[in-house]
Amino acid sequence: MTDEPQPTDASRIIRVGTSGFSYTDWLGPFYPPRLAKAHMLDYYANIFDTVEINATYYAIPGPRSMESMLQKVGETFEFTVKAHQDMTHHRDRATDVLPRFLEALKPLAEAGKLGCVLLQFPFSFAHTPDNRSFVRFLAEALQPHRVVVEFRHRSWITEETMAFLRQVGAGYCAVDEPRLPGLPPPMAEVTAPVGYVRFHGRNKEKWWHHEKAEERYDYRYAQDELEEWIPKIRKLADHALRVYVFFNNHVRGQAPANARELQARLGPT
Repeated sequence: MTDEPQPTDASRIIRVGTSGFSYTDWLGPFYPPRLAKAHMLDYYANIFDTVEINATYYAIPGPRSMESMLQKVGETFEFTVKAHQDMTHHRDRATDVLPRFLEALKPLAEAGKLGCVLLQFPFSFAHTPDNRSFVRFLAEALQPHRVVVEFRHRSWITEETMAFLRQVGAGYCAVDEPRLPGLPPPMAEVTAPVGYVRFHGRNKEKWWHHEKAEERYDYRYAQDELEEWIPKIRKLADHALRVYVFFNNHVRGQAPANARELQARLGPT
């Protein structure tokens, strides 16, 4: 365990963390070299006060798994949970997987540590009336949990979409990613009580062309790139009850390094 102080109390508006925490290539850059996987969350929770669970995109965990994570964090720690891929990337399977996903959320919700559910849609999910109806369906099906939506296709980035998200009570997920045609711009907007930002990195060369998926997230943000987001994040905090900021540039421990740098620049929140 680290000797660093525990994160701030539950009243903190802006919470900064990483997308996932269980990465073996963080041993050394972030975790002690010989730290067992079973103790990664304990260590992580001594430095950050929130984490985005993205393993749920690939497999829905049982209640025991969620309960085990709860035992490794402090009283003020909060989780956000990424929806399973069958809910966002294979819409014909969503109805079947929803009950199991909702059941998996129960331990976190009952402990008061579930910040929100993240619905991350693929680039192929462009703005259409049918797709908008599907977003509404999921937002309503996940109630009473708070929902945040990440669009990967630029066609959604309109005032009409922001009004729609407000109508269904869903938050807009702001993204920092490569400036490429068709991808959303780095715009921050509050459409619900929860503000949300994800840093994916700006690796243009590997975004569409890579052998392994993690290659697109191999990026270390420079200080001036982080500074660009500080006024945006503070503006979100002026209008939201809670703002979650997560770094998904996870390769070789770059995410926790950038998260700590942003924490320092934001100061007490």
